[in-house]
Amino acid sequence: MPAVPSCIIEPIWDQFQVLIPAVADEHPLGCHRPRIPDRVVFDKLVQVLVLGAAYEKVADTICSATTIRRRRDEWIAAEIFTALEQFCLHAYDKMVGLELGNLAVDGCITKAPCGGEAAGRSPVDRGKQGTKRSVLVEGTGIPLGTVVAPANRHDSPLLRPTLETLSRFGFDLPERITVHLDAGYDSRATRELLEELGCEGEIVTKGIPAPIQNTARWVVERTNSWHNRGFQKLAICTEKRTRVIEAFIGLANAIIITRRLIREAWTRHRWDTRPARRP
Repeated sequence: MPAVPSCIIEPIWDQFQVLIPAVADEHPLGCHRPRIPDRVVFDKLVQVLVLGAAYEKVADTICSATTIRRRRDEWIAAEIFTALEQFCLHAYDKMVGLELGNLAVDGCITKAPCGGEAAGRSPVDRGKQGTKRSVLVEGTGIPLGTVVAPANRHDSPLLRPTLETLSRFGFDLPERITVHLDAGYDSRATRELLEELGCEGEIVTKGIPAPIQNTARWVVERTNSWHNRGFQKLAICTEKRTRVIEAFIGLANAIIITRRLIREAWTRHRWDTRPARRP
């Protein structure tokens, strides 16, 4: 059984393979071992992301763990995962539309048992190693950007770099943008930052109970759940390098956006491979 349904992973692969740079065969005799197909390595990376398995566990006689890591690093250096995420966002914005007038930001702490560049003492896991993802979503929960940091970093200082991730997509932002935040961002520095960026803030006041159902920030909590429940590699981060973590987050976001796009387009459009039931 595939890690991701074919109706979701096939359109992602169609775009992914276009972004892969051509590989020049520089062997003088042309007698080296044949190159492992990119599709095989891509499917292995999807399995690692969804199942959270080690590279050695998904490797087989066709593709070794070393090949998976090497090809992954080549694709990261070519910024393919970032370009894939950006393409999915633009496709969603064109076909459905992104609700950029309402944004929500929140942090999510996960386990990082192997340590690494983005690991720190987790305040919610008895000081064990953990990683924090500061996630930016639009009004319906589509992820727009993520900043990776150690678990002991406070949410408030991560707000600026998280909001600045929106600039790399080049969207036409509305004149009025409201950022929805929880009580962890309730500070003068946060309000000054939002005023500097020309945004309005809906911030939960510290000490006053505010059920998440009564606010517009519940969508970011749902997106964090999509990350953790759908992708074990993000729930228990065993990667040590930040760039690799960001690559897996970009691939996970591409899957989430494509899944939401198919779900929303199911009632608006018709195509040959349209699922019989709404995803």
